[in-house]
Amino acid sequence: MATATTVIALSLTGVSTASAADRASFAGAVPRWATAANDAGVTAADETVEGEIYLPLRDQAAAEALATAASTPGARGYRQFLSPQAWIQRFAPTKADSDAVVASLTAQGLTISAVPASRQYVVFRGTAAQIGSLFATTLHDYRYSGHVLAAPSSAPSLPAALAGKVSGLSIDQAKLLTHTDSIKQGDLPAGANALSRQAQTPSAIAAQCSTYTGEHTVTAPAAYGQTTFDTFNCGYVPSQLRSAYGLDSLARAGVNGAGQTVAIIDAYASPSIVNDVNTYSAALGEPGLTAANYSQIVPTPAQFVDQEACGFPSGWQGEQTLDVEAVHGIATGAKILYVGGFNCGGGLDVALSKILDNKLANIVSNSYGNLGEAIPDDALKGAQNLHIQAAGEGIGLYFSSGDNGDEVANLGYASPDFPASSPYVTSVGGTSLGITKAGRIAYETGWGTAGDKIDPTGTSYLSPLPGAFFGGAGGGTSAVFAAPAYQRGVVPPSLSHGFRVSPDIAALADPYTGFSVGIRPIVDDSTLAVGDFERDTYGGTSLASPLTAAQIAIVQQATHTAIGFANPTLYGLDRILPFSFRDVQPQRPTKALVYTSATSGNSYLISLDQDTSLKTTRRYDTVTGIGGVTFGLLSLLAAGRH
Repeated sequence: MATATTVIALSLTGVSTASAADRASFAGAVPRWATAANDAGVTAADETVEGEIYLPLRDQAAAEALATAASTPGARGYRQFLSPQAWIQRFAPTKADSDAVVASLTAQGLTISAVPASRQYVVFRGTAAQIGSLFATTLHDYRYSGHVLAAPSSAPSLPAALAGKVSGLSIDQAKLLTHTDSIKQGDLPAGANALSRQAQTPSAIAAQCSTYTGEHTVTAPAAYGQTTFDTFNCGYVPSQLRSAYGLDSLARAGVNGAGQTVAIIDAYASPSIVNDVNTYSAALGEPGLTAANYSQIVPTPAQFVDQEACGFPSGWQGEQTLDVEAVHGIATGAKILYVGGFNCGGGLDVALSKILDNKLANIVSNSYGNLGEAIPDDALKGAQNLHIQAAGEGIGLYFSSGDNGDEVANLGYASPDFPASSPYVTSVGGTSLGITKAGRIAYETGWGTAGDKIDPTGTSYLSPLPGAFFGGAGGGTSAVFAAPAYQRGVVPPSLSHGFRVSPDIAALADPYTGFSVGIRPIVDDSTLAVGDFERDTYGGTSLASPLTAAQIAIVQQATHTAIGFANPTLYGLDRILPFSFRDVQPQRPTKALVYTSATSGNSYLISLDQDTSLKTTRRYDTVTGIGGVTFGLLSLLAAGRH
């Protein structure tokens, strides 16, 4: 894994050739999409933008070696983690260097948003004119994947004396494309036929949602050699998921995550989270949240920035609610710490640093991702250093792999999403999961749903099967990070081509076999006023990540073990005990459900395991990784079998 950054070493190790005798430039700060063809003109001089300066670790090679050894079974130093204080003392940039960077920014009139205790970066804000002046470049607006983003039109630079203290810059706005990885049942990506916006004669087929697999079936036009299909799921409740994942007997014995803390990171903060969870829990006979098992570190609403670019607090509220209710529903005894970012850019880095620099938890669920890996190399390296810190301290970072499959529709080329593609985090892919009335798994296949609208007469489909892509787990081969050693012998070379491949493991993510959530949605982003309580069904790898993190908490309690960064142990297990994984494979024949929109009355055949170019196969695949999580697997993970 020590070679994971060699592919981008030249652009990530810091300063390139000097642009003038007294300045040094940072070519790795220019995004690949900042091209003349995409140029929309000079950014308004008074437009406020966010930037980040990254400082180098004092011994990058030693920090990576520690992260690898502490996470690799059989290695000297396995699970011998450093405290945050020891890690900072050994590897963090010096206070003098951090202070010098801050002084140079404030001298130019820029505002400092945050400097973490680890001093690995400085988040700042300023006008395009101020930033252009300090970094000797001009910010332009660029059209990219349906957005207009500010970015430097040439390599930014700094005075040589200051540049020697800096490893990279981020003054483009690509990080503000970071988005939640949750999908509400019925939501569709752009370009697909909207379920609820088209006025159309309701279908003669009216599918009623099922509370368990097989509760309701309907007759529909022939597909995959059948005419009788199960209906979509109403939304599983926590007790069903605990049963399906084999956690019921443990819960009865008091093994429910007690003594563990799961941290959750998202942008902004829901004003009604505790009330929502407790209303939801009371209706289901589940324990609620109290001051003893829930806490949060969040900015005030006045500190929220970049709300429009990030999708507003209302756009993140459902994500936070899903994450908290999923963790609490699975690991009812675990403590939950929610840390909110002041935006979806540098604010998320700050939220993560608050956890790492104080080790507020050793399990962190992150249900968000960038648009592929389309952020500059400097920003990738700066974020990865936080992942290295986490591994060295014994903190497991779990990232959702994404909801847009291979991202070709958004990017024009295949790409996994970052940070899930980082070699120092566990990327969680997605599955579609059927649960029987008795609470057992009826089927599990890769999450990738395609929908085909049924003719109003109920006799045919309006397009060839399987129809339009509705959403699916992200994954695939990185274009940036070299293949980590732990993936060798498990990930086929025909997939990796020498690069990191994600995801690593998988859990439930399909919104049509999704999770029931209770929420009072924000109805006014300016006041954060909320509406009436409602129940919705959610999915996305945003569900898979907290489901996995919650099960890690249960296993850590049961085994009295802190797992830390899981991947080297996970892949080691797959090499010697492949039967410990629930290998998720295609269903034969293709599994399909019928969904009827409560809004439009239109009905659709939802075909499962249709994830763009990503395919489920025997053993490792780019939809579910090594396979679905199980308690037995995670127990072996905790035991450190190798």
